[in-house]
Amino acid sequence: MTDPAIAAHGLRKSYGDKVVLDGIDLAAGEGTVFSLLGPNGAGKTTAVKILSTLISPDPASGEIRVGGHDLATTPQAVRAAIGVTGQFSAVDGLITGEENMLLMADLHHLPKREGRRVAAELLERFDLTEAAKKPASTYSGGMKRRLDIAMTLVGSPRIIFLDEPTTGLDPRSRHTMWQIIRELVSDGVTVFLTTQYLEEADELADRIAVLSDGRIAAEGTAEELKRLIPGGHVRLRFTDPAAYHSAASALPEATRNDEALALQIPSDGSQRELRSLLDRLDTAGIEADELTVHTPDLDDVFFALTGSTNVPAQPNQPNQPKETAR
Repeated sequence: MTDPAIAAHGLRKSYGDKVVLDGIDLAAGEGTVFSLLGPNGAGKTTAVKILSTLISPDPASGEIRVGGHDLATTPQAVRAAIGVTGQFSAVDGLITGEENMLLMADLHHLPKREGRRVAAELLERFDLTEAAKKPASTYSGGMKRRLDIAMTLVGSPRIIFLDEPTTGLDPRSRHTMWQIIRELVSDGVTVFLTTQYLEEADELADRIAVLSDGRIAAEGTAEELKRLIPGGHVRLRFTDPAAYHSAASALPEATRNDEALALQIPSDGSQRELRSLLDRLDTAGIEADELTVHTPDLDDVFFALTGSTNVPAQPNQPNQPKETAR
């Protein structure tokens, strides 16, 4: 990865005897979404606070660069290049949405006219124009989160840290937030995302790092991480016992379920392996009544890499099946 927007080497943070981050390496390319996953308490928010200059890393940490600036020697330059939206909204509920935006414009030392223009444009972009004159305390959770990100964008940062930005949002608001993140990235903004929603990382992230016990357990694209975990298979189901037994003979590596008349064959779900399996069935003159493919998902990756017995919080929607009928 050339010229990453965020690069940290040997990032360490301890509080007394408790090691929170144990020498982790992170790199996020420009104009991409980098997602940091991990159980609650794994150190995700600590990493964000260090990279956004809110707290200092341990002296033993290696070089950390954000937006091309050295975090240790030019923290002010880092702050000028970034925006941060945390789990808890920075919106002031006692004033209106527009006043929140204008306050941010003042903090960024924008001229009055420029500040009003930027505020109006962002309120429109985030569909908050009609509510702009209302106290922010009257906003829904999704509206507050949109206003929070709009406030973050007042200074036109090229790097944005989103620390669990959709926590507590309903499914519709969560999907709206996903679209906002995609639009930011399409504009060339780099997004460093921490989330407790595995589906969210799968949907948005160009690269994902899994944090466990203060270390990076694995890093890669969602598909690369899924390939780390065994357990992929193809399931064939039959209604004709004779066809089932013929298939079992033709596929000796399959695990049999005589009661269900089903066979399970290890597979990575690739087109090549599926074609090979279907060719073997065709050669034997066998046709299955149902074929389903199971591939590991990020839930499987998360549990395998973190050893967690606690199910991460998931969006309030029906669970998506891991098997795809063919």
